[in-house]
Amino acid sequence: MIIIIGHFCYFLYICTMRFFKIIAAIVLLVIGAYAASMYYFVDESKDFKIEKEINYPVEKVFSQFNSLQNFTRWNNFFTSSSSVDIDYYTPYKGQGSSISYTDPKNDTDGEMFLRYENPNKTLRYQLFEEDNESPTIVDVKFKALAPEKTKITWIVHTPKLSVLRRVENFWTEDRFAENIDKSMINLNNVLGNKVEKDNQLAAIKYDSLMVENEEEKLLLGINVSTSNKKDALYKNIVMNYNKIYNYTTMDLGKKEDEFGFPVLITDADNYKDKEVSYFLGIPLSKKFGLTDNNFSFRTQAPTQNYIMYYKGNYAGRAKAIQQLIQKAKKDEMRFGDIRQTFLERPTEDGDVNMKLSLSVFK
Repeated sequence: MIIIIGHFCYFLYICTMRFFKIIAAIVLLVIGAYAASMYYFVDESKDFKIEKEINYPVEKVFSQFNSLQNFTRWNNFFTSSSSVDIDYYTPYKGQGSSISYTDPKNDTDGEMFLRYENPNKTLRYQLFEEDNESPTIVDVKFKALAPEKTKITWIVHTPKLSVLRRVENFWTEDRFAENIDKSMINLNNVLGNKVEKDNQLAAIKYDSLMVENEEEKLLLGINVSTSNKKDALYKNIVMNYNKIYNYTTMDLGKKEDEFGFPVLITDADNYKDKEVSYFLGIPLSKKFGLTDNNFSFRTQAPTQNYIMYYKGNYAGRAKAIQQLIQKAKKDEMRFGDIRQTFLERPTEDGDVNMKLSLSVFK
């Protein structure tokens, strides 16, 4: 009986060893076939081109690319992770500027250099990812298609990969294209707020009554009721503006060029009331989860407005508002809220610089 068991165990051992040898041979054949196919049919590096158009002047678009501080605020490669940490090195703008980054949550790190700059025409970046000694080289070309339209062309050359890693080249272009698509949305939002601010400041004609069509806006802010005695209202506005600004920039991490001028919405003629209710908010590009219940989103519908620009002490705005209301009545127009857009940050004991917008309709 013992002899039979011994023979059986030996037979089982021989079968097992043969099985593992067969499996090992199959694995080696698969690896060999994979390596051969990668070597003969897949390039060790990849070149591709991606083109996009954006409705902003070339000089404003270029300034978002040649300043790495601007670049990292909208490029999805950096904004997609909340844990990425970036160090900037002088010069912070133009040829020779560079950054290093680390993302402990996603276990990635790298360095990026701006190697060449031809203003408003061409840039060259080098990106070293993790331990790869060969960089990804990205040439970006800019072409003005019209005064308010720019064509952006990315020409990408990926680093050489070993035979076993060349499979990555199958999805590199798709991954890069997806990143650019998301980045272009962010860039549009950044430039939209920045250009809107520039255009509004450039268009100011004080004490002139004008007509303007205003598009829909999304505002993040606070609903408030407060006293209208003496300077109490304006002091309350300054206090609440500081709350919103600090929450937006510190808690939410938004930069100055990511949001518009603060807007106060209230009844057109409540400047005469003893108590005033208003909503004060900052325009943002999209909704997201809020961590503080004191703040809320409000959508400002598209409207036709009678507008005036006013500069002076806050109480003096009442005269300009009266002119807007009188104009609406004269034109037999009904009117709604008055919107006070602060073109300069409201500060205590300081004059205001604002656009007054009275929404009107038949």
